[in-house]
Amino acid sequence: MRRRLVLLAALLGLGAASSPPGVDLDLVLQEAPAPRLSDYRLFIDGAADRPNGRVVPYTLATPLFTDHAEKSRLVFTPPGARIGYTATGVLDFPVGAVLVKTFAYPADLRRPDRDVRKVETRLLIHKASGWTAQTYVWNAEGTAAVLKRAGARLPVRFTDLQGREVALDYAVPNQNQCKTCHQVDGALSPLGPKARNLNHEVALAGGGRTNQLERWRRAGLLDGAPPPAARPHLAAWDDPRQSLDARARAYLDVNCAHCHSPSGSASNSGLFLTAEETRPS
Repeated sequence: MRRRLVLLAALLGLGAASSPPGVDLDLVLQEAPAPRLSDYRLFIDGAADRPNGRVVPYTLATPLFTDHAEKSRLVFTPPGARIGYTATGVLDFPVGAVLVKTFAYPADLRRPDRDVRKVETRLLIHKASGWTAQTYVWNAEGTAAVLKRAGARLPVRFTDLQGREVALDYAVPNQNQCKTCHQVDGALSPLGPKARNLNHEVALAGGGRTNQLERWRRAGLLDGAPPPAARPHLAAWDDPRQSLDARARAYLDVNCAHCHSPSGSASNSGLFLTAEETRPS
């Protein structure tokens, strides 16, 4: 009997030890950035392959093009907080929310899940004073990422979709460069997570598909969303089932409109490329 109790205690202790601590919200909210990506505990492994609790993956119907890099996107929301729905512009993320985007290159783009090299992970953190941008560069082994305020230049090699060898000088932006694109009326802001770009079907881990915004609503992450049919929709730029006009507008909206809009850094150009824009240029 004593042996069984000792074994049970050991098993219980093992179970407790295997439960990782949650995201470090105090560190998320402090003004100074953490020196290492792992300090935030957004992931439960050093290679940032396993998100922590309340860190949810998401995809965009049309993503920003970045030198052929593969990108994975995650969002963290603090316990008890919800994302507010807005029909136009970026969703209303609560203070303490973190948008996580990792840029990586497979050795061969035709095999995107093999021999993947992470190059950087960017964080947009909604602090009490507003949004801040932080960039973490990965070591060659892909085991740790450290803060790079001044940016970096990284040599990258891969095989493209046509089987051609590509070598490029990948630019990690410095902290000031982030605001060049990520600004709305002069303030730092996210770009991609808008209702129209999140309102699409995504695959479920166990099979099947579901609407991404509806999934967030049912999970208690999103508040105030109307029925799916009443939500705006952005075309997927590479989906031939959708019209060429809709796909072109989506590509320009995501890749150009963050500057070419009335609230962007190219507002004085008079060329506005948001999906909602109806005035001729």
